[in-house]
Amino acid sequence: MSQENEQLNNPLHGLKLDILLSEVVSHYGFDILAEYTRLKCFKNNPSMVSSLKFLRKTDWARETLERFYLYSYKNLPEPSDDEFEIPPRLRTIPLHIKAKEPKVLLRGEAIVPLSKDSFKETHRTKPDHKKAHSRANSAEKPSASSANDSSSENKPFDPYADAPR
Repeated sequence: MSQENEQLNNPLHGLKLDILLSEVVSHYGFDILAEYTRLKCFKNNPSMVSSLKFLRKTDWARETLERFYLYSYKNLPEPSDDEFEIPPRLRTIPLHIKAKEPKVLLRGEAIVPLSKDSFKETHRTKPDHKKAHSRANSAEKPSASSANDSSSENKPFDPYADAPR
């Protein structure tokens, strides 16, 4: 099967970044884009020109916008775990799946992760070999703060406790 036949059903195939951005901005606006994609180019002084410049230079930001376009604007089903690591432009979408109406996104209702680590856990899992590596490193290096935390659980925090007297 040729590359062209595989991409026939991909909504991103042949779509320029400026057209993609103008469609999404005209439908949702910069406020909702900033909230749901968490890209600062849509939050701080947003404009089409500056956003396009940033998105062309940074692959991860362009992929974030492409994911938003596919799974929020075109309302396609979320990719499987195997396809999540593949950039959105290279994903193959089965022929029986068609684009739907854009999702209704409201300001203030975006899911905000508690921390960067929790965002990574909810959106991307580490490969098994990296999980094993991170567990081995954490077992080798016990943190000094964890030993202090257990003894001072009931005491209030004193920022001047370690200060010279």
